[in-house]
Amino acid sequence: MIDFIIDKEKCTQCGLCAADCPTLVINPKSEYPEIKEGKEAQCIKCQHCLAICPTAALSIWGKKPEDSIPVKKNIVEPEALSQLIKTRRSIRKFKPDELKPEFIHELLATAAYAPTGHNKNMVMFSVTETKSELSKLREAVYQAIKDANAAGKLPERMAFLNDLQRLWESKQIDVLFRDAPHVLITSAPKNVASPDADCHIALSYFELLVNSYNIGTLWNGFIKMVLKIIAPELGKQIGIPEDHELGYVMLFGKPAVKYARSVQSEGLHLNRIKLQ
Repeated sequence: MIDFIIDKEKCTQCGLCAADCPTLVINPKSEYPEIKEGKEAQCIKCQHCLAICPTAALSIWGKKPEDSIPVKKNIVEPEALSQLIKTRRSIRKFKPDELKPEFIHELLATAAYAPTGHNKNMVMFSVTETKSELSKLREAVYQAIKDANAAGKLPERMAFLNDLQRLWESKQIDVLFRDAPHVLITSAPKNVASPDADCHIALSYFELLVNSYNIGTLWNGFIKMVLKIIAPELGKQIGIPEDHELGYVMLFGKPAVKYARSVQSEGLHLNRIKLQ
């Protein structure tokens, strides 16, 4: 059941909820908003009706308007957001400090608001909360590379990973994990509309959010190669469901470097669409 409830004392019958419903399941012609007969299954749980109601008269799926965050004008000043985007840098040198688990959870709970295809909201965040847990993952990843190479199963285009493994084994130089205190891995069920895009969007939200706290990030395709191609069994070991598509991997933590200015973009590659 959708559990679609209207507080008739608050409802002004403005019709905004019906007009904004993406799947048009709310009847705009009834005296008070109601779900059209036989259309409940078409609701995608987007909660747009709850969000748009100006008088907080509508509840759905057990979600009450008083539990939502009020929208204020200019939540983020455009100039500040633009500067954050332009000055963000990939970080490859991290301080050893761990972030507090409750703070990490707060960041991830916010990133979980990122949009997903068909509003499925099924992105899973797999995270190491401590350096100890990251150390175990690092050893498993480097060992997987070593084992694959020894068995002749390391793809030629990934041969460089064995060089990185030897560098770690001989000199403890960590090119893959960059001595970061935390790693974040996204995944989503393969049967949702857009698992890969959902994971990337969620990590993009996370990246901008944590950079606003002066926490550095690094998108890491090398570790993804290991988890997806070289040793997919590691995914199961770290708790990623077998029916999930691996999205991407991101390192994060307090940066050990401080950049004084932005880089200068090579320019905008723009195609103005003009159909005849």
